[in-house]
Amino acid sequence: MEKSNKPKIAHKINPFLWFDTQAEDAVKFYASVFKNSKIGTISRYGDAGPGPKGSVMTASINIEGIEFVALNAGPLFKFNESISFVINCEDQAEVDYYWEKLTAGGEESMCGWLKDKFGLSWQVTPVRLIELVANKDPQKANRAMQAMMKMRKIDIATIEKAAEGKEAVKA
Repeated sequence: MEKSNKPKIAHKINPFLWFDTQAEDAVKFYASVFKNSKIGTISRYGDAGPGPKGSVMTASINIEGIEFVALNAGPLFKFNESISFVINCEDQAEVDYYWEKLTAGGEESMCGWLKDKFGLSWQVTPVRLIELVANKDPQKANRAMQAMMKMRKIDIATIEKAAEGKEAVKA
């Protein structure tokens, strides 16, 4: 039987991230943040370019079963908040962990959003927050949403108290 040289495709659609020159640094960083991750193939530019011969062209990483490809393609395009990745967190410890790791060298935003040191946007979202803002009781859901709208990093206990009406939502 003849062996195929076709690459194995795990998913029909994968995120493809454009970097200036930091693709390899980015995948190494994400591998250090996400415990269930593995760096994959790193390909380099050859004589045909357009990058310098031997420099990283693409680097892949599997994070939680999703294959990301990072491309070094120059400074033409930058990340913005119109695309972000949500990290569904089980508890406050997980929220705190990802918030600390991903804001290092990056920047905090509102409502659980942040940009990492590469400018990529993430939403560090506890599953409990989704439950509370989708509550069948519209008053509970509204109080939870009002509390969340005033936060940078999500604090589950504060949102739970607000949803129950046990803590006034501060303006």
